[in-house]
Formats: sequence, C-alpha cells, structure tokens
Amino acid sequence: MGNRATFVLAGPEGCTRHRSSFGAVALDLDLLAGPEAVIPYLRAHAPEDGWYPDDMVEAGVLADPFRRLLLVFEREGPAASLRTRAAGLELLRLAWPDWEVRWLYDGQSGLRAHLGLGPQEPDTDVYPGPALEPDDEELADPDPLVAVVTVGTDRCHLLADINDHPVEEGPALLDRLRDAPDHGRHRLRADAGIHVDPARRRVGWWLNTARAHAGTVGQRWPGWTVEFWEDRWQEHERASGGRFAPPAPDRAAALADVRAQALERWAGPRGDVRERLLAALPHATIGRGFGPAVTAEQAAAARAAVERAHAAAVGA
Repeated sequence: MGNRATFVLAGPEGCTRHRSSFGAVALDLDLLAGPEAVIPYLRAHAPEDGWYPDDMVEAGVLADPFRRLLLVFEREGPAASLRTRAAGLELLRLAWPDWEVRWLYDGQSGLRAHLGLGPQEPDTDVYPGPALEPDDEELADPDPLVAVVTVGTDRCHLLADINDHPVEEGPALLDRLRDAPDHGRHRLRADAGIHVDPARRRVGWWLNTARAHAGTVGQRWPGWTVEFWEDRWQEHERASGGRFAPPAPDRAAALADVRAQALERWAGPRGDVRERLLAALPHATIGRGFGPAVTAEQAAAARAAVERAHAAAVGA
C-alpha cells in the first residue's frame, strides 16, 4: 500500500519523470513552497521510466519552468476539501507568481494527454461508496467524507466518498439508491456530488479532487446529457433546488488554516526517508519512491514563500 504520486519536470529539451510511493497526501502543501524550493525537491526524487496505472495515482504535478506552467492534482489535502480548496488554490497561485497554475480534474490521464501520450486502458470495474444512514457517525464531522446525490428536486442521498465517483455507475445508480435512506437535504460540506434529473435525462456532477479519464464518464450514461461542473458545487446547489446547500467557505479562516498546515509541513530539515527505513530495517528491500532529504536552508526558503503568499492573499 502507498500514496502514489508522479512528478514531471518539463522543458524545451524534453522532460524527466519521478515517482513517489508515499508523496501523494497533501502534495499542495509541498507546492506552496514555490518554484525555487519545490523544483529541486521534486528533482531529488529518484527518476522513473515507467508509469503507474492512471487509476492508481493519487496525486501528480507537472512543472515547466520554460513555459511557466504548473499542472497539479491530488485526492487528499487542503485543495481537496470544500472548506479550504479555494483558499489553497489562491495561495498556490500566489506562491508561483507569473506561472499559469491549472488543476487536472482527470488526474494522470490528463497529465499524460498534455505530454502527447496515448490514453491507458481505463478500469471499467466500478466500486461505489455505500449509502449512509442519517445517523451515520461520519455526518458528525464538520468536513464529512461524503458524496451527495440529489435526484430531481425531492430526494437527497449521501454516499461514503470512497472508491469511485457515483457518476461512474451510470443509470444503475438510480436503481441502487431506490430504497436507500433519503436525507431530505444536506447542509454540510461534501467532497463530491451529482444531480440526476430523470425527467429531462440530464446529469451534472462535480468533485474537488480528480478522476482518471473523467472526460469519458458520459459514455456510462447512454441517451443522457452529462455535464461536468469541475469543482463548481454551486451548480449542484442550484440544480437541486436547495437539497444540497453547504455553508460558504470562510476565506480568512481557510487561508489561515492552509498557511498553518504548510508551515508545519516545512517546519525544518528532514532526512532522506530511505535512509531512516534502511537503518530501522537493515534487511529490507526499500523502493526508490521515498521522500528525499530537505536541508534547513530549503525548509526556511519554503516557509518564507508560504508567508509571502499568505501576506499577498490577506492584502488583496
């Protein structure tokens, strides 16, 4: 098991690729250190020739200093939460001034497409999250890991946001939820959602993270019109007639939260993870996809970049 990430460093003479077995969680906090600190850090990961399967990659980044282009996606971190996503992306753009920063909603398949590579064969098996009861303990969390499904203007179901997005089930989703608990409405946050209008045979869906081959999910709804709202959950709120109405993010609080997490991430020097593992397990075979060392100077430069981005956001 791991948290797989892929890093691509591009330029006029081509690109190099690096992979991390455990670097996917909160990759955006690493990136908030800005290009001067981040690009050497990414380059310090061991190079890799092959590709993980698209569906297995949880985070990734392409940095092109020549074009000043940054492409990024992740499944877990501040940018994956409705509460902190807008603030996290705002800080990321400020930490990479004069760069174009774009989110890859289709994950590694979108990154490969940017490089002109053909698509991998998508995984056609669907593993849906289970429907939640109204008293499920997950709903006591202010940031519940749920996907919201609204049907017409009179039904609201909540699914555990694990495994695949409910849009990938196609019309079978309606059959599965026919006898599922109806929550009436959902006024908490969510990570993803879908609105289904059976009368008009229309579907709209969104997410804060990324799904490989996201552009092809419409094929799973033959005869329906499928619209991808990217991270625009407000479209879902309007389409559902208020059945889904999460609280609006508090920008100042979210900026402060992301800043604090990034400063903790870059709190000081870090040793090479591979060296620590080898010292603890001298007979183990350690892979190459582990985090490289971070010097005190690199950590200090990263924290300074985080502080500059936050100051610019607060002063905006």
